[in-house]
Amino acid sequence: MAWIVLALGLVLVVEGLVFALAPSRLDEVLEAIRRVPPEARRLIGLLALAVGVALVTLARSLGL
Repeated sequence: MAWIVLALGLVLVVEGLVFALAPSRLDEVLEAIRRVPPEARRLIGLLALAVGVALVTLARSLGL
């Protein structure tokens, strides 16, 4: 359970950095994402999900 809280905390840190360090660029990034076809966005999301699960599994197997 602790690793879930840790993972969510790290996600919030990364998301917060985007808003804190480059708020004006956020609109440009969102517009660029809108131009990507939905199928490609879905594939990117699935790949990110797979990498995330692999990293969590690796961290747990290393005892982190």
